[in-house]
Amino acid sequence: MASDKKKVILLLSLLLVVATLLVFHQVRGFEFVHYDDDVYVAGNRHVQAGLTLSSVAWAFSATDAGFWHPLTWLSLMLDYELYGLNAGGYHGTNLIWHLLNTLLVFFVFHRMTGAVWRSAFLAALFALHPLHVESVAWIAERKDVLSTFFWLLTMAVYIAYVRYPGRIRYLFLLLVFSLGLMAKPMLVTLPFCLLLMDFWPLGRTRFMTAARTDGEAGQAMPRGILSLLAEKAPLFVLAFLAGLLVYYTEERAGVLSSFDAFPLDLRIAHAFVSYLLYLGKAVWPVKLAVFYPHPGAWPPLLVALAAGLLIACTILAVRWHRRFPYALTGWLWYLGTMAPLIGLVQLGTQGMADRYTYIPLTGIFLVLAWGLPDILGRWRHKAVALSLAALIALSLLGGLAWRQTGYWRDAETLFRHALQVTDNNYLAHNNLGAALARVGKTAEALDQYRAALAIKPHYADARFNMGQSLAVSGRLAEAERYYRGALMSKPSFVEAHNNLGIVLAEQGKGEEARSHFLAALHIRPDYETAGKNLRLLLQKEGKPPPGP
Repeated sequence: MASDKKKVILLLSLLLVVATLLVFHQVRGFEFVHYDDDVYVAGNRHVQAGLTLSSVAWAFSATDAGFWHPLTWLSLMLDYELYGLNAGGYHGTNLIWHLLNTLLVFFVFHRMTGAVWRSAFLAALFALHPLHVESVAWIAERKDVLSTFFWLLTMAVYIAYVRYPGRIRYLFLLLVFSLGLMAKPMLVTLPFCLLLMDFWPLGRTRFMTAARTDGEAGQAMPRGILSLLAEKAPLFVLAFLAGLLVYYTEERAGVLSSFDAFPLDLRIAHAFVSYLLYLGKAVWPVKLAVFYPHPGAWPPLLVALAAGLLIACTILAVRWHRRFPYALTGWLWYLGTMAPLIGLVQLGTQGMADRYTYIPLTGIFLVLAWGLPDILGRWRHKAVALSLAALIALSLLGGLAWRQTGYWRDAETLFRHALQVTDNNYLAHNNLGAALARVGKTAEALDQYRAALAIKPHYADARFNMGQSLAVSGRLAEAERYYRGALMSKPSFVEAHNNLGIVLAEQGKGEEARSHFLAALHIRPDYETAGKNLRLLLQKEGKPPPGP
Protein backbone atom coordinates (compact mmCIF):
# COMPACT_ATOMS: atom_id res chain seq x y z
CA MET A 1 0.00 0.00 0.00
CA ALA A 2 2.77 2.45 0.95
CA SER A 3 4.59 1.54 -2.25
CA ASP A 4 1.47 2.27 -4.34
CA LYS A 5 1.07 5.65 -2.63
CA LYS A 6 4.66 6.58 -3.43
CA LYS A 7 4.09 5.68 -7.07
CA VAL A 8 1.01 7.90 -7.17
CA ILE A 9 2.97 10.78 -5.60
CA LEU A 10 5.79 10.31 -8.10
CA LEU A 11 3.33 10.21 -11.02
CA LEU A 12 1.52 13.34 -9.83
CA SER A 13 4.84 15.15 -9.37
CA LEU A 14 5.81 14.24 -12.93
CA LEU A 15 2.46 15.48 -14.25
CA LEU A 16 2.91 18.78 -12.39
CA VAL A 17 6.33 19.25 -13.99
CA VAL A 18 5.07 18.40 -17.49
CA ALA A 19 2.03 20.68 -17.21
CA THR A 20 4.14 23.58 -15.95
CA LEU A 21 6.68 23.13 -18.73
CA LEU A 22 3.94 22.99 -21.37
CA VAL A 23 2.70 26.41 -20.25
CA PHE A 24 5.98 28.17 -19.53
CA HIS A 25 8.67 26.56 -21.73
CA GLN A 26 8.18 29.35 -24.28
CA VAL A 27 9.91 31.86 -21.96
CA ARG A 28 13.28 30.42 -23.00
CA GLY A 29 12.99 32.39 -26.24
CA PHE A 30 11.86 35.67 -24.68
CA GLU A 31 13.78 38.96 -24.52
CA PHE A 32 14.35 41.54 -21.80
CA VAL A 33 11.25 43.72 -21.50
CA HIS A 34 13.32 46.71 -20.26
CA TYR A 35 10.94 47.39 -17.39
CA ASP A 36 13.12 46.97 -14.29
CA ASP A 37 15.12 44.38 -16.25
CA ASP A 38 17.68 47.12 -16.89
CA VAL A 39 17.95 47.75 -13.15
CA TYR A 40 18.36 44.07 -12.35
CA VAL A 41 20.47 42.82 -15.28
CA ALA A 42 20.71 44.57 -18.64
CA GLY A 43 21.98 47.89 -17.29
CA ASN A 44 23.52 46.75 -14.01
CA ARG A 45 27.32 46.74 -14.15
CA HIS A 46 27.60 45.01 -10.77
CA VAL A 47 25.51 42.04 -11.92
CA GLN A 48 27.45 41.98 -15.18
CA ALA A 49 30.70 41.73 -13.23
CA GLY A 50 29.61 38.21 -12.27
CA LEU A 51 30.45 36.58 -8.97
CA THR A 52 33.50 38.55 -7.86
CA LEU A 53 34.44 39.62 -4.35
CA SER A 54 33.53 43.24 -5.09
CA SER A 55 30.18 42.35 -6.69
CA VAL A 56 29.28 40.02 -3.81
CA ALA A 57 30.16 42.80 -1.35
CA TRP A 58 27.96 45.16 -3.38
CA ALA A 59 25.07 42.66 -3.28
CA PHE A 60 25.09 42.71 0.52
CA SER A 61 25.22 46.50 0.74
CA ALA A 62 23.08 47.63 -2.20
CA THR A 63 19.53 48.93 -1.93
CA ASP A 64 19.11 49.42 -5.68
CA ALA A 65 15.56 48.75 -6.90
CA GLY A 66 14.32 49.80 -3.47
CA PHE A 67 15.06 46.51 -1.69
CA TRP A 68 17.84 44.90 0.27
CA HIS A 69 17.82 41.43 -1.30
CA PRO A 70 21.39 40.13 -1.65
CA LEU A 71 20.37 36.57 -2.56
CA THR A 72 18.42 37.86 -5.54
CA TRP A 73 21.45 39.81 -6.74
CA LEU A 74 23.70 36.78 -6.26
CA SER A 75 21.36 34.53 -8.24
CA LEU A 76 21.35 37.00 -11.13
CA MET A 77 25.15 37.27 -10.99
CA LEU A 78 25.37 33.49 -11.25
CA ASP A 79 23.07 33.62 -14.27
CA TYR A 80 25.34 36.20 -15.87
CA GLU A 81 28.28 33.83 -15.37
CA LEU A 82 26.27 31.15 -17.17
CA TYR A 83 24.38 33.08 -19.85
CA GLY A 84 25.92 36.52 -20.23
CA LEU A 85 23.18 38.80 -21.55
CA ASN A 86 21.17 36.00 -23.16
CA ALA A 87 17.75 36.81 -21.70
CA GLY A 88 16.47 33.27 -22.31
CA GLY A 89 18.83 31.89 -19.68
CA TYR A 90 17.43 34.16 -16.97
CA HIS A 91 13.89 33.25 -17.99
CA GLY A 92 14.83 29.58 -17.80
CA THR A 93 16.15 30.00 -14.26
CA ASN A 94 12.90 31.68 -13.21
CA LEU A 95 11.03 28.70 -14.62
CA ILE A 96 13.22 26.26 -12.68
CA TRP A 97 12.44 28.09 -9.42
CA HIS A 98 8.72 28.01 -10.26
CA LEU A 99 8.92 24.27 -10.88
CA LEU A 100 10.65 23.75 -7.54
CA ASN A 101 8.04 25.89 -5.81
CA THR A 102 5.24 23.87 -7.36
CA LEU A 103 6.74 20.60 -6.15
CA LEU A 104 7.33 22.09 -2.68
CA VAL A 105 3.69 23.18 -2.45
CA PHE A 106 2.69 19.58 -3.21
CA PHE A 107 5.20 18.13 -0.75
CA VAL A 108 4.52 20.55 2.11
CA PHE A 109 0.74 20.29 2.10
CA HIS A 110 0.78 16.54 1.59
CA ARG A 111 3.25 16.26 4.47
CA MET A 112 0.99 18.29 6.75
CA THR A 113 -2.36 16.77 5.80
CA GLY A 114 -1.68 13.34 4.35
CA ALA A 115 -4.05 14.25 1.47
CA VAL A 116 -2.37 13.34 -1.81
CA TRP A 117 -4.96 14.36 -4.41
CA ARG A 118 -6.05 17.58 -2.71
CA SER A 119 -2.43 18.64 -2.27
CA ALA A 120 -1.74 17.86 -5.92
CA PHE A 121 -4.73 19.95 -7.03
CA LEU A 122 -3.54 22.81 -4.83
CA ALA A 123 -0.08 22.57 -6.39
CA ALA A 124 -1.56 22.47 -9.90
CA LEU A 125 -3.54 25.65 -9.25
CA PHE A 126 -0.36 27.28 -7.97
CA ALA A 127 1.59 26.12 -11.03
CA LEU A 128 -0.87 27.05 -13.77
CA HIS A 129 -2.87 30.06 -12.62
CA PRO A 130 -2.54 33.01 -15.05
CA LEU A 131 -2.04 35.48 -12.19
CA HIS A 132 1.28 33.75 -11.51
CA VAL A 133 2.60 34.33 -15.02
CA GLU A 134 4.10 37.70 -14.13
CA SER A 135 6.26 36.22 -11.35
CA VAL A 136 7.64 33.58 -13.71
CA ALA A 137 7.94 35.40 -17.04
CA TRP A 138 9.47 38.64 -15.74
CA ILE A 139 13.21 38.48 -15.11
CA ALA A 140 12.98 41.33 -12.60
CA GLU A 141 10.69 39.14 -10.49
CA ARG A 142 13.45 36.65 -9.73
CA LYS A 143 13.01 37.87 -6.16
CA ASP A 144 9.45 36.55 -6.17
CA VAL A 145 10.11 32.96 -7.23
CA LEU A 146 13.34 32.77 -5.22
CA SER A 147 11.86 34.07 -1.97
CA THR A 148 8.85 31.78 -2.36
CA PHE A 149 11.21 28.81 -2.56
CA PHE A 150 12.59 29.77 0.86
CA TRP A 151 9.07 30.46 2.14
CA LEU A 152 8.02 26.90 1.31
CA LEU A 153 11.32 25.45 2.49
CA THR A 154 10.79 27.23 5.82
CA MET A 155 7.40 25.56 6.07
CA ALA A 156 8.99 22.18 5.36
CA VAL A 157 11.62 22.74 8.06
CA TYR A 158 8.89 23.88 10.44
CA ILE A 159 7.01 20.62 9.91
CA ALA A 160 10.17 18.69 10.80
CA TYR A 161 10.63 20.87 13.89
CA VAL A 162 7.02 20.27 14.99
CA ARG A 163 7.45 16.52 14.69
CA TYR A 164 10.84 16.41 16.40
CA PRO A 165 11.45 19.65 18.34
CA GLY A 166 15.06 20.56 18.99
CA ARG A 167 17.46 23.48 19.11
CA ILE A 168 19.31 22.50 15.93
CA ARG A 169 16.10 22.26 13.90
CA TYR A 170 14.93 25.59 15.26
CA LEU A 171 18.21 27.28 14.35
CA PHE A 172 17.94 25.79 10.87
CA LEU A 173 14.40 27.18 10.70
CA LEU A 174 15.73 30.66 11.54
CA LEU A 175 18.48 30.29 8.93
CA VAL A 176 16.13 29.32 6.09
CA PHE A 177 13.67 32.06 7.05
CA SER A 178 16.51 34.61 7.07
CA LEU A 179 17.64 33.47 3.62
CA GLY A 180 14.10 34.03 2.37
CA LEU A 181 14.07 37.57 3.75
CA MET A 182 17.38 38.12 1.93
CA ALA A 183 15.67 37.17 -1.35
CA LYS A 184 12.60 39.39 -0.85
CA PRO A 185 11.00 40.77 2.34
CA MET A 186 7.66 39.24 1.32
CA LEU A 187 8.35 36.64 4.01
CA VAL A 188 7.49 39.10 6.79
CA THR A 189 4.02 37.50 6.97
CA LEU A 190 5.29 33.92 7.13
CA PRO A 191 5.37 33.68 10.97
CA PHE A 192 1.67 34.57 10.94
CA CYS A 193 1.05 31.78 8.42
CA LEU A 194 2.91 29.31 10.62
CA LEU A 195 0.46 30.18 13.40
CA LEU A 196 -2.37 29.42 10.99
CA MET A 197 -0.71 26.08 10.22
CA ASP A 198 -0.62 25.41 13.97
CA PHE A 199 -4.41 25.70 13.98
CA TRP A 200 -4.93 23.69 10.80
CA PRO A 201 -3.66 21.30 9.61
CA LEU A 202 -1.08 20.73 12.38
CA GLY A 203 -3.65 20.90 15.19
CA ARG A 204 -1.25 22.40 17.74
CA THR A 205 -3.68 24.92 19.25
CA ARG A 206 -6.07 24.43 22.15
CA PHE A 207 -8.39 26.76 20.25
CA MET A 208 -9.63 23.79 18.29
CA THR A 209 -8.03 20.41 18.75
CA ALA A 210 -10.53 18.86 16.34
CA ALA A 211 -8.69 20.70 13.58
CA ARG A 212 -5.90 18.17 13.75
CA THR A 213 -5.55 16.00 10.67
CA ASP A 214 -4.13 12.59 9.94
CA GLY A 215 -0.98 14.15 8.55
CA GLU A 216 2.31 12.97 10.03
CA ALA A 217 3.06 16.42 11.43
CA GLY A 218 -0.25 16.73 13.27
CA GLN A 219 0.90 14.73 16.28
CA ALA A 220 2.12 17.37 18.74
CA MET A 221 0.20 18.10 21.92
CA PRO A 222 -2.05 21.17 21.67
CA ARG A 223 -0.61 24.34 23.17
CA GLY A 224 -1.91 27.75 24.15
CA ILE A 225 -1.68 30.67 21.75
CA LEU A 226 0.78 32.54 24.01
CA SER A 227 3.10 29.55 24.01
CA LEU A 228 2.97 29.33 20.20
CA LEU A 229 3.59 33.06 19.88
CA ALA A 230 6.59 32.83 22.20
CA GLU A 231 7.93 29.94 20.13
CA LYS A 232 7.88 32.16 17.05
CA ALA A 233 9.11 35.33 18.73
CA PRO A 234 12.53 35.24 17.00
CA LEU A 235 10.78 34.88 13.62
CA PHE A 236 8.55 37.86 14.35
CA VAL A 237 11.58 39.91 15.42
CA LEU A 238 13.36 39.12 12.15
CA ALA A 239 10.20 39.96 10.21
CA PHE A 240 9.85 43.28 12.07
CA LEU A 241 13.45 44.24 11.33
CA ALA A 242 12.98 43.30 7.68
CA GLY A 243 9.87 45.49 7.56
CA LEU A 244 11.80 48.46 8.95
CA LEU A 245 14.51 47.87 6.36
CA VAL A 246 11.91 47.82 3.56
CA TYR A 247 10.51 51.14 4.73
CA TYR A 248 13.99 52.66 4.79
CA THR A 249 15.04 51.36 1.38
CA GLU A 250 11.76 52.21 -0.34
CA GLU A 251 11.78 55.73 1.11
CA ARG A 252 15.39 56.16 0.01
CA ALA A 253 14.48 54.98 -3.49
CA GLY A 254 11.67 57.54 -3.60
CA VAL A 255 8.89 55.05 -4.32
CA LEU A 256 6.94 55.49 -1.07
CA SER A 257 3.95 57.65 -1.92
CA SER A 258 3.11 60.43 0.51
CA PHE A 259 -0.21 60.78 2.29
CA ASP A 260 -0.72 64.00 0.32
CA ALA A 261 -0.72 61.98 -2.90
CA PHE A 262 -2.64 59.01 -1.44
CA PRO A 263 -4.60 60.00 1.71
CA LEU A 264 -5.27 57.37 4.36
CA ASP A 265 -9.01 57.16 3.67
CA LEU A 266 -8.30 56.55 -0.02
CA ARG A 267 -5.80 53.81 0.86
CA ILE A 268 -8.23 52.04 3.18
CA ALA A 269 -11.02 52.20 0.60
CA HIS A 270 -8.68 50.92 -2.12
CA ALA A 271 -7.56 48.05 0.14
CA PHE A 272 -11.13 46.80 0.65
CA VAL A 273 -11.91 46.95 -3.06
CA SER A 274 -8.58 45.43 -4.10
CA TYR A 275 -9.10 42.36 -1.92
CA LEU A 276 -12.23 41.62 -3.95
CA LEU A 277 -10.69 42.56 -7.28
CA TYR A 278 -7.87 40.07 -6.74
CA LEU A 279 -10.43 37.39 -5.91
CA GLY A 280 -12.33 38.32 -9.06
CA LYS A 281 -9.19 37.97 -11.16
CA ALA A 282 -8.46 34.64 -9.45
CA VAL A 283 -11.86 33.33 -10.57
CA TRP A 284 -11.88 35.05 -13.98
CA PRO A 285 -8.25 35.70 -14.95
CA VAL A 286 -8.66 37.79 -18.09
CA LYS A 287 -7.49 41.28 -19.10
CA LEU A 288 -4.29 40.88 -17.10
CA ALA A 289 -1.67 43.60 -17.51
CA VAL A 290 1.87 44.32 -16.42
CA PHE A 291 0.72 47.62 -14.89
CA TYR A 292 -2.66 48.76 -13.57
CA PRO A 293 -2.86 52.52 -13.00
CA HIS A 294 -4.18 53.50 -9.59
CA PRO A 295 -7.86 54.42 -10.07
CA GLY A 296 -7.87 57.04 -7.30
CA ALA A 297 -11.09 57.23 -5.29
CA TRP A 298 -13.66 54.42 -5.51
CA PRO A 299 -17.44 55.02 -5.27
CA PRO A 300 -18.46 54.89 -1.57
CA LEU A 301 -21.15 52.30 -2.28
CA LEU A 302 -18.59 49.94 -3.85
CA VAL A 303 -16.24 50.41 -0.90
CA ALA A 304 -19.04 49.65 1.56
CA LEU A 305 -20.06 46.56 -0.41
CA ALA A 306 -16.46 45.31 -0.55
CA ALA A 307 -15.93 45.89 3.17
CA GLY A 308 -19.20 44.17 4.00
CA LEU A 309 -18.39 41.10 1.90
CA LEU A 310 -14.91 40.76 3.40
CA ILE A 311 -16.26 41.05 6.94
CA ALA A 312 -19.06 38.58 6.18
CA CYS A 313 -16.60 36.02 4.76
CA THR A 314 -14.38 36.40 7.81
CA ILE A 315 -17.31 35.92 10.20
CA LEU A 316 -18.44 32.80 8.33
CA ALA A 317 -14.91 31.35 8.35
CA VAL A 318 -14.71 31.86 12.12
CA ARG A 319 -18.19 30.47 12.79
CA TRP A 320 -17.50 27.37 10.67
CA HIS A 321 -13.98 26.78 12.00
CA ARG A 322 -14.89 23.46 13.61
CA ARG A 323 -16.57 21.99 10.56
CA PHE A 324 -14.29 23.56 7.93
CA PRO A 325 -11.04 24.50 9.70
CA TYR A 326 -9.17 24.82 6.42
CA ALA A 327 -11.53 27.64 5.39
CA LEU A 328 -10.39 29.79 8.30
CA THR A 329 -6.74 29.00 7.66
CA GLY A 330 -6.99 29.65 3.91
CA TRP A 331 -9.05 32.84 4.21
CA LEU A 332 -6.80 34.37 6.87
CA TRP A 333 -3.75 33.29 4.86
CA TYR A 334 -5.10 35.31 1.92
CA LEU A 335 -6.00 38.35 4.00
CA GLY A 336 -2.76 38.31 6.00
CA THR A 337 -0.23 37.72 3.25
CA MET A 338 -1.91 40.28 0.99
CA ALA A 339 -2.02 42.95 3.72
CA PRO A 340 1.46 44.45 3.07
CA LEU A 341 0.69 44.59 -0.68
CA ILE A 342 -2.88 45.85 -0.70
CA GLY A 343 -2.05 49.57 -0.84
CA LEU A 344 -2.12 50.69 2.79
CA VAL A 345 1.59 51.32 2.26
CA GLN A 346 1.54 52.67 -1.28
CA LEU A 347 4.63 51.76 -3.31
CA GLY A 348 4.74 53.51 -6.66
CA THR A 349 1.57 54.45 -8.51
CA GLN A 350 0.12 51.08 -9.50
CA GLY A 351 -3.30 50.11 -8.23
CA MET A 352 -2.68 46.35 -8.32
CA ALA A 353 -0.06 43.87 -9.51
CA ASP A 354 -0.52 40.26 -10.60
CA ARG A 355 2.81 39.30 -9.00
CA TYR A 356 1.42 40.19 -5.58
CA THR A 357 -0.76 37.06 -5.69
CA TYR A 358 2.07 34.52 -5.98
CA ILE A 359 1.90 33.59 -2.28
CA PRO A 360 -1.49 34.98 -1.12
CA LEU A 361 -3.66 32.98 -3.53
CA THR A 362 -2.34 29.78 -1.97
CA GLY A 363 -4.85 30.39 0.81
CA ILE A 364 -7.74 30.55 -1.65
CA PHE A 365 -6.47 27.51 -3.52
CA LEU A 366 -6.36 25.69 -0.18
CA VAL A 367 -10.02 26.46 0.49
CA LEU A 368 -10.98 25.20 -2.98
CA ALA A 369 -8.87 22.03 -2.81
CA TRP A 370 -10.33 20.96 0.53
CA GLY A 371 -13.74 22.60 0.33
CA LEU A 372 -15.05 21.27 -2.99
CA PRO A 373 -14.79 17.57 -1.98
CA ASP A 374 -16.49 18.37 1.35
CA ILE A 375 -19.34 20.20 -0.37
CA LEU A 376 -20.11 17.12 -2.48
CA GLY A 377 -20.16 14.99 0.66
CA ARG A 378 -20.87 11.30 0.05
CA TRP A 379 -22.34 11.67 -3.42
CA ARG A 380 -21.59 8.43 -5.20
CA HIS A 381 -20.35 10.16 -8.38
CA LYS A 382 -18.17 12.52 -6.36
CA ALA A 383 -14.80 11.14 -7.52
CA VAL A 384 -15.72 11.25 -11.20
CA ALA A 385 -17.28 14.71 -10.96
CA LEU A 386 -14.29 16.15 -9.11
CA SER A 387 -11.83 14.60 -11.54
CA LEU A 388 -13.64 16.00 -14.58
CA ALA A 389 -14.10 19.41 -12.98
CA ALA A 390 -10.42 19.56 -12.00
CA LEU A 391 -9.29 18.50 -15.47
CA ILE A 392 -11.49 21.11 -17.17
CA ALA A 393 -10.55 23.89 -14.74
CA LEU A 394 -6.82 23.20 -14.95
CA SER A 395 -6.94 22.94 -18.74
CA LEU A 396 -8.67 26.31 -18.98
CA LEU A 397 -6.28 27.93 -16.53
CA GLY A 398 -3.29 26.40 -18.31
CA GLY A 399 -4.52 27.68 -21.67
CA LEU A 400 -5.06 31.18 -20.31
CA ALA A 401 -1.66 31.11 -18.61
CA TRP A 402 0.02 30.00 -21.85
CA ARG A 403 -1.60 32.89 -23.72
CA GLN A 404 -0.73 35.39 -20.98
CA THR A 405 2.87 34.16 -20.95
CA GLY A 406 3.12 34.89 -24.66
CA TYR A 407 2.54 38.59 -24.05
CA TRP A 408 5.88 38.72 -22.21
CA ARG A 409 7.77 37.81 -25.39
CA ASP A 410 9.18 41.32 -25.78
CA ALA A 411 8.52 44.85 -24.57
CA GLU A 412 6.44 45.95 -27.56
CA THR A 413 4.09 42.97 -27.28
CA LEU A 414 3.79 43.35 -23.51
CA PHE A 415 2.90 47.03 -23.45
CA ARG A 416 0.64 46.94 -26.50
CA HIS A 417 -1.36 44.28 -24.69
CA ALA A 418 -1.46 46.39 -21.52
CA LEU A 419 -2.92 49.28 -23.51
CA GLN A 420 -5.58 46.96 -24.95
CA VAL A 421 -6.84 45.79 -21.54
CA THR A 422 -6.46 48.92 -19.39
CA ASP A 423 -7.44 52.58 -19.61
CA ASN A 424 -5.30 55.69 -19.07
CA ASN A 425 -2.18 53.57 -18.80
CA TYR A 426 0.51 56.24 -18.99
CA LEU A 427 3.28 53.79 -18.05
CA ALA A 428 2.34 51.41 -20.87
CA HIS A 429 2.35 54.30 -23.38
CA ASN A 430 5.77 55.42 -22.14
CA ASN A 431 7.31 51.96 -22.15
CA LEU A 432 5.85 51.13 -25.55
CA GLY A 433 7.41 54.34 -26.80
CA ALA A 434 10.78 53.29 -25.40
CA ALA A 435 10.44 49.88 -27.10
CA LEU A 436 9.68 51.56 -30.42
CA ALA A 437 12.59 53.97 -29.98
CA ARG A 438 15.00 51.07 -29.46
CA VAL A 439 14.20 49.75 -32.93
CA GLY A 440 14.44 53.18 -34.59
CA LYS A 441 10.72 54.01 -34.82
CA THR A 442 11.23 57.51 -33.45
CA ALA A 443 8.07 59.13 -34.79
CA GLU A 444 5.86 56.36 -33.33
CA ALA A 445 7.77 56.58 -30.06
CA LEU A 446 7.12 60.32 -29.81
CA ASP A 447 3.39 59.69 -30.30
CA GLN A 448 3.40 57.25 -27.37
CA TYR A 449 5.26 59.69 -25.12
CA ARG A 450 2.77 62.41 -25.98
CA ALA A 451 -0.07 60.03 -25.10
CA ALA A 452 1.59 59.29 -21.74
CA LEU A 453 2.03 63.00 -20.99
CA ALA A 454 -1.56 63.74 -21.99
CA ILE A 455 -2.64 61.38 -19.20
CA LYS A 456 0.05 62.39 -16.69
CA PRO A 457 1.58 65.75 -17.67
CA HIS A 458 4.35 65.73 -15.06
CA TYR A 459 5.49 62.15 -15.74
CA ALA A 460 9.29 62.39 -15.44
CA ASP A 461 10.09 59.19 -17.35
CA ALA A 462 7.98 60.21 -20.36
CA ARG A 463 9.54 63.68 -20.37
CA PHE A 464 13.00 62.11 -20.26
CA ASN A 465 12.24 59.65 -23.05
CA MET A 466 10.73 62.41 -25.15
CA GLY A 467 13.95 64.35 -24.69
CA GLN A 468 16.01 61.34 -25.77
CA SER A 469 14.03 60.82 -28.98
CA LEU A 470 14.11 64.52 -29.81
CA ALA A 471 17.87 64.63 -29.23
CA VAL A 472 18.38 61.65 -31.56
CA SER A 473 16.36 63.53 -34.19
CA GLY A 474 18.65 66.55 -33.81
CA ARG A 475 15.97 68.72 -32.17
CA LEU A 476 18.27 69.81 -29.36
CA ALA A 477 16.35 72.85 -28.10
CA GLU A 478 13.17 70.80 -27.73
CA ALA A 479 15.11 67.97 -26.09
CA GLU A 480 16.57 70.46 -23.61
CA ARG A 481 13.08 71.62 -22.67
CA TYR A 482 11.88 68.07 -21.96
CA TYR A 483 15.00 67.16 -19.97
CA ARG A 484 14.46 70.26 -17.85
CA GLY A 485 10.85 69.23 -17.39
CA ALA A 486 11.94 65.76 -16.23
CA LEU A 487 14.21 67.37 -13.63
CA MET A 488 11.39 69.63 -12.44
CA SER A 489 9.30 66.52 -11.79
CA LYS A 490 12.21 64.51 -10.37
CA PRO A 491 15.25 66.59 -9.30
CA SER A 492 17.31 63.48 -8.45
CA PHE A 493 16.95 62.02 -11.97
CA VAL A 494 20.65 61.40 -12.68
CA GLU A 495 20.16 60.25 -16.28
CA ALA A 496 18.23 63.46 -17.02
CA HIS A 497 21.09 65.53 -15.57
CA ASN A 498 23.57 63.64 -17.72
CA ASN A 499 21.55 63.86 -20.94
CA LEU A 500 20.75 67.51 -20.37
CA GLY A 501 24.48 68.08 -19.96
CA ILE A 502 25.12 66.40 -23.33
CA VAL A 503 22.48 68.52 -25.10
CA LEU A 504 23.78 71.72 -23.51
CA ALA A 505 27.36 70.87 -24.48
CA GLU A 506 26.31 70.26 -28.07
CA GLN A 507 24.69 73.70 -28.08
CA GLY A 508 27.88 75.32 -26.81
CA LYS A 509 26.64 75.87 -23.26
CA GLY A 510 29.67 74.30 -21.61
CA GLU A 511 29.48 75.86 -18.17
CA GLU A 512 25.86 74.82 -17.63
CA ALA A 513 26.61 71.37 -19.07
CA ARG A 514 29.37 70.91 -16.47
CA SER A 515 26.97 71.80 -13.69
CA HIS A 516 24.59 69.03 -14.71
CA PHE A 517 27.33 66.40 -15.07
CA LEU A 518 28.53 67.37 -11.59
CA ALA A 519 24.95 67.23 -10.26
CA ALA A 520 24.60 63.69 -11.60
CA LEU A 521 27.87 62.65 -9.96
CA HIS A 522 26.86 64.31 -6.69
CA ILE A 523 23.66 62.24 -6.59
CA ARG A 524 25.36 59.04 -7.76
CA PRO A 525 29.16 59.18 -7.34
CA ASP A 526 29.69 55.89 -9.21
CA TYR A 527 27.75 57.03 -12.31
CA GLU A 528 30.53 56.40 -14.83
CA THR A 529 28.67 57.79 -17.86
CA ALA A 530 28.40 61.27 -16.35
CA GLY A 531 32.04 61.13 -15.25
CA LYS A 532 33.16 60.21 -18.75
CA ASN A 533 31.08 62.98 -20.32
CA LEU A 534 32.49 65.51 -17.87
CA ARG A 535 36.08 64.52 -18.70
CA LEU A 536 35.38 64.75 -22.45
CA LEU A 537 33.88 68.21 -22.03
CA LEU A 538 36.81 69.46 -19.97
CA GLN A 539 39.26 67.95 -22.47
CA LYS A 540 37.46 69.70 -25.33
CA GLU A 541 37.69 72.99 -23.43
CA GLY A 542 41.35 72.43 -22.60
CA LYS A 543 40.71 72.29 -18.88
CA PRO A 544 42.19 69.83 -16.36
CA PRO A 545 40.09 66.78 -15.43
CA PRO A 546 38.22 66.85 -12.11
CA GLY A 547 40.02 65.67 -9.00
CA PRO A 548 39.32 62.33 -7.35
